[in-house]
Amino acid sequence: MGKLHKKLKENLAIIRKRVGYGVSFDIAIREFKAGDRNAALVFIDGFIKDIETIEIMKSLMAIPKGGLAVNATRHILDDHLPFFEIETSDDLDAALDDLLAGPMLLLIDGLEDLFIIDVREYPIRGIEEPDLERVTRGAREGFVETAVFNTLMVRRKIRDANLRFEPLRIGTRSKTDVFIGYISDIADPDLVEEVKERIGSITRDAFTMGGKNIEEYILGTSFNPLPVARYTERPDVVAAHLYEGHIAIFVDTTPFALIVPVTAWHFTQHAEEYFQSPPVGTYLRWVRTFGIFLSLFLIPLWFALVHTPNLPDFLDFIGAKDVGSVPLWIQFLLLEIGLDMIRMALIHTPNSLATSLGIVGAILLGDLAVSVGLFAPEPILYIAIVAIGTFGTPSLEFALALRLFRYLIFLGTVLFGWLGFAATVLLTTLIFGLTKSFGVPYLWPLIPFEGHSLLRIIFRYPIPNVQTRPKITNPKDKYAKPPK
Repeated sequence: MGKLHKKLKENLAIIRKRVGYGVSFDIAIREFKAGDRNAALVFIDGFIKDIETIEIMKSLMAIPKGGLAVNATRHILDDHLPFFEIETSDDLDAALDDLLAGPMLLLIDGLEDLFIIDVREYPIRGIEEPDLERVTRGAREGFVETAVFNTLMVRRKIRDANLRFEPLRIGTRSKTDVFIGYISDIADPDLVEEVKERIGSITRDAFTMGGKNIEEYILGTSFNPLPVARYTERPDVVAAHLYEGHIAIFVDTTPFALIVPVTAWHFTQHAEEYFQSPPVGTYLRWVRTFGIFLSLFLIPLWFALVHTPNLPDFLDFIGAKDVGSVPLWIQFLLLEIGLDMIRMALIHTPNSLATSLGIVGAILLGDLAVSVGLFAPEPILYIAIVAIGTFGTPSLEFALALRLFRYLIFLGTVLFGWLGFAATVLLTTLIFGLTKSFGVPYLWPLIPFEGHSLLRIIFRYPIPNVQTRPKITNPKDKYAKPPK
């Protein structure tokens, strides 16, 4: 294979063998006459628009004899292909890659080029609000599995001539389409090139999990549970990050975008804060962050205090009145695992039964466990508080990573008391501090410290007061609002 042959029969024979024509039911080849030459349309049934294809065939079949005698390729493009998304190519390998992605191929006997006609129509579900990123007043649209529609939703938010979506194709077998989104006069060119180089250097045959597979390749997070790219299904969230100089990565067949670079604080913020007034948004941010810290430290801290003798009077309430028949640390581990089992069961349960399962797991099992003396009431109470903090974390990936760190801190506390608690908290802090996303420190602007940027994280500033873009992205245009 390689270069296109001049003879149509040879090209069709290669195509039939390569794509399994006659074996795969959905590969279609329609032969006909264009002028006095043999021609063929090759396409995947179900991928093309019928009406547009019929009009193209009508126009080609209407070419008179001798109409393609001189400069046939240019003549067909100018006069006989009533469509706008058309390319020519003399590379049969590349053309077959395009065919498998959905466009239709037009081959005409005697021509050294074939025509790639993008008359695709995508199977697509309805655009709905993302379940994980619901808001009370914001837009109700979320990404779908087709990357072209996702980039269109972002472009609708950003009517800027400098918005770019650069295409890449990865996977020697899957031929997965990837689009790199950025605003060219804001984004750091070095960052853009680094993202493109990392994605372009991936060598693998297929990417069945889409964006998640790519994240593991380009960010190298095989053993570090902390997410270093933000997942979002909301076009407005992507638009806001692009205006700050971030890069958005769209992967076809994946209903979310990856945003890089990020810090830990990107996973503690939610779009809802910006659909409320600044004081309310700040309050919501504080409550959410408090819940996240509780989810990480509450159980090991409570366990350490329970096993500390001579507590001050104001801490007398800490401790289990009735320990139960199982040691406290085993109770916590069983309850943690039970929470995960309930969460996984709810994911795989039809919506009509999910409420019933939640009642069974949360009320009946917990109440019966206390009634028979298996568990003490206090561990169930604190696990419930931790669960609320976990579910209140905007990023599912971040919440699950914190759960692993909670296990680490808790087990350290069980084994070595306050010393184990301090050591595991220090280890956790070191992991956070050493983690980077495209060279950006994970705890910036806390480590390294930068006061003004830290205040913008602690408080939800009024939008008119936000004049500069975050420094971590090193934006070319540093001002969102021109200085006076």
